[in-house]
Amino acid sequence: MHSTPPAPRRPRAALAMGADAAAAVLAPGSLAALAEVCALAPVPAIDDFTTEAARAVLANTEVLITGWGCPPIHAGVLAAAPALRAVVHTAGTVRGHVTDACWDRGIEVSSAAAANALPVAEYTLAMILLSGKRVLERARDFRAARVRDAWLATPPDVGNYRRTVGILSASLIGRRVIELLRPYDLRVLLHDPYVTDEEAAGLGVRLVSLPALFAGSDVVSVHTPLLPATTGLVSRDLLASMRPDAVLINTSRGAVVDQDALTDVLRADRIRAVLDVTDPDPLPPEHPLWECGNATITPHLAGSQGNELRRLADLAVGEVARWAAGDGFAHPVRRERLAFLA
Repeated sequence: MHSTPPAPRRPRAALAMGADAAAAVLAPGSLAALAEVCALAPVPAIDDFTTEAARAVLANTEVLITGWGCPPIHAGVLAAAPALRAVVHTAGTVRGHVTDACWDRGIEVSSAAAANALPVAEYTLAMILLSGKRVLERARDFRAARVRDAWLATPPDVGNYRRTVGILSASLIGRRVIELLRPYDLRVLLHDPYVTDEEAAGLGVRLVSLPALFAGSDVVSVHTPLLPATTGLVSRDLLASMRPDAVLINTSRGAVVDQDALTDVLRADRIRAVLDVTDPDPLPPEHPLWECGNATITPHLAGSQGNELRRLADLAVGEVARWAAGDGFAHPVRRERLAFLA
């Protein structure tokens, strides 16, 4: 007789995130799925590692399932968590809570950044296509006039046939946008100093310099992580070099763009912009960008929201299951890659 292989061991796990994040991301069904792959501590999510209750949980925890609002996991926290071996994050960046002490101890880290990249890429694709057809502006004008325009007299620069889209950074999101753009009659340029010509060819894009990206694109979509080297990267000179009526889309971080320069070029009515992020985020009510009719400003909604949060939870459940089975993470975060991640 063949014996049935033993079920994977369920590692001891705890939630570490804000209460609102736990409620939004981990619906009852997701918590039940987690409970099947790990022994989840039967307490509310930890949002303060210094409490006596938190220390009691940490003493036996092997896996921390983290989310928005998780406090930093510094050396003092690790001292109270001698069994901790892995962190599974139910959101994107781990910069705010995974510290050098975690890497020094060899803690394995996973992130749901790949899952969170998809809705951002979908938002970007939608805005590229809508801006090419000038849908938002024309809908506004139609509402005001309530008379249909002469559609055969539409200017020849309106539309999405053979337009040029520039992607700034082949990040997770940037690569996903490139993938989503493939079915369309669009020419795609890429600037990323860490991508080779061969890799760009594999992505189906043309690698260009930063000035060439801005000067040669009808739409530039920013997907660069905010790092000291990328703060203000989209400069006044680059914005001034954009084609008349070109579109800047930013779903990355507001500070990647010189916002004063962007405000000036928008007020001069030279280009258009779609901004899901600003600096600060949100803008103060009196900021002049609000008055720019050629700027579409959305409330940082491109990332996972509503039912898209379930995708983050599903990825985390899968990662815990893989780790418990000894298969390692499908979406690991490496210390040496942190300098290139959002």
